[in-house]
Amino acid sequence: MKNKKAAQKKKTIIPAQRHLLIGEIKNDTVIMKDGTLRAVLLVSSINFALKNEDEQNAIVSSYVSFLNGLDYPLQVLIQSRKLQIKPYIEKLIGREKEQTNELLRAQIADYRSFVTQLVELGEIMSKQFYVIVPYDPLSNKNKSFWARLTEALNPAVTVRLKTDRFLKRKHDLDMRVRQIESGLSSMSLTVVQLDTQSLIELFYSSYNPDIALSETLPPLNEMDVEQV
Repeated sequence: MKNKKAAQKKKTIIPAQRHLLIGEIKNDTVIMKDGTLRAVLLVSSINFALKNEDEQNAIVSSYVSFLNGLDYPLQVLIQSRKLQIKPYIEKLIGREKEQTNELLRAQIADYRSFVTQLVELGEIMSKQFYVIVPYDPLSNKNKSFWARLTEALNPAVTVRLKTDRFLKRKHDLDMRVRQIESGLSSMSLTVVQLDTQSLIELFYSSYNPDIALSETLPPLNEMDVEQV
């Protein structure tokens, strides 16, 4: 009887994925459950305070022109996370083991210990800057009103978009991404679009900040993803 009740209780547990607005991640694109798409760009930062007045004015002018040239919304995300030092420490351990000089090996060990303590005691944080580029059929003004309305009234009701519809929407999204990259590059910012693996890692670390520090995700081709 207990096993039967446990099995029934297990069946009633709703997977956490069903509470997320994300339906699928593929082809460097986030597909939302309503059929809209998202691309995520990792953007570098600049030290505005160190620029002279002319440089500051030029950056502000470029930014204003960039914003005025948009006819769709953007989301800017600044994410602060505890510095992930584990990969660097593992690299130092490897160098330490390979070192044949006893003195250099001891120096590497001391440096490794110093860096580890510094990060743990100082709670050093890293900042990442992201720009999220959306695509919604209703916001694509290049299409006629009726074409946009037709797409909006027929969104994807399941996790997966049909291939032809996905490719059409991704083409429009890619055009927006190129526009954003060009605008940000004009301000001397480096822009990189996150690929599928990076997107999965981003959302994994965002929803599991504590676990992500100790349990990293395997490569994409080794993941066993269950559809819900």
